[in-house]
Amino acid sequence: MVWALLRESSGVWFGLGDAELSVTSVMTLVEEREAAARVQAEELRVEAERVLAELAEAEALLERRVIARAELAETLAGRDAMLEEGAAPVVEATTAAIAPVAGSVVPRWYAGATVLALSADYRRIVELVEAEPGAGEGISAKELAGRLGLAAVPAKTEGVRSKARRLAGRGWVTALPSGRFTPREPTVPARAGAGMPSGRGGGS
Repeated sequence: MVWALLRESSGVWFGLGDAELSVTSVMTLVEEREAAARVQAEELRVEAERVLAELAEAEALLERRVIARAELAETLAGRDAMLEEGAAPVVEATTAAIAPVAGSVVPRWYAGATVLALSADYRRIVELVEAEPGAGEGISAKELAGRLGLAAVPAKTEGVRSKARRLAGRGWVTALPSGRFTPREPTVPARAGAGMPSGRGGGS
């Protein structure tokens, strides 16, 4: 084994009288190779982190531009509807004009909104978050990716995490400081129960 390592590492054969020196040389070469592999692994790890960071920035830029386009489309649709129907509400018209397809913008949650307003990929994430049992522990991006049937690789997990954060930013789910996701906090109307009479007819 020593001779094989020597031949592989340096291509030099030593005599039997140099056995101790040969073993020491082999150990040195092995340690050097290990150090080189460790440096290469660290460089690749740094490069992977840089690529993931650039991917997150590119996705954020894309989201901003998609939102800008969608908001412009809503404004134009609302203007046209008002010109045709006067001051009639145009919420339904503008909502119908933007079909929830894959890659579409995530609308902000509003009272009465359902997951049908979301594209299929975002809708599935919200459904999984809401179906997760437990006392508020939530579900992680890795667990979401697994339930979506995606490969257990960092790229897929980060993609799901980005979508879940987008949903949280739009009010559909809640992002915990731990990085896990829970259903959105229920919204209590400001006037709920306020000024209501305590008894029949409002008697004291």
